[in-house]
Amino acid sequence: MSQGPSLETERLLLRIPQAQDFDGYAALNEDAEAMRFIGGAVPRAAAWRKFLLMPGAWAIQGFAMFSVIEKTSGSWLGQLGPWQPEGWPGTEVGWAFRRSAWGKGYATEAGIAAIGWAFDHLGWTDVIHSISPQNHASQALASRLGSLNRGPGKLPEPFANEPIDIWGQSRAQWFARRASGG
Repeated sequence: MSQGPSLETERLLLRIPQAQDFDGYAALNEDAEAMRFIGGAVPRAAAWRKFLLMPGAWAIQGFAMFSVIEKTSGSWLGQLGPWQPEGWPGTEVGWAFRRSAWGKGYATEAGIAAIGWAFDHLGWTDVIHSISPQNHASQALASRLGSLNRGPGKLPEPFANEPIDIWGQSRAQWFARRASGG
């Protein structure tokens, strides 16, 4: 599936996942440290089944996480974007990146593009991020994106027993912050 929206930032291309993204996705999903707070590592065959979730959500819902591609190298860095499975606690912009992409500002750059797109094109009035209370890196990213910790939340099964905090911001907060240069 190559059709659908794509977003460009200075360094990144955000587009619907394609088959050639799978090797990067599988490597991410096999990395226990990278997957520690988002369901844990899975082997390649299980990663394939997970990989198909995003193109499926694009086809059915008209939105899902984008593949994040570094423009200069063409490297698959991770996934980030709008996400709202059945029973989810809100309209989420979530993320997962390969460790080789950590600490380079890619997630912030992609997050700004995807949140703006969700408000502008999906008409969302609120964006959340479901984050483990122990995931300090994702908390810092949510804060850089302008979200605040709204307190404990609950995911549907099979994640109902995983502790999460709901970080978020309203459409009005997002646009006010963007207008002020934040």
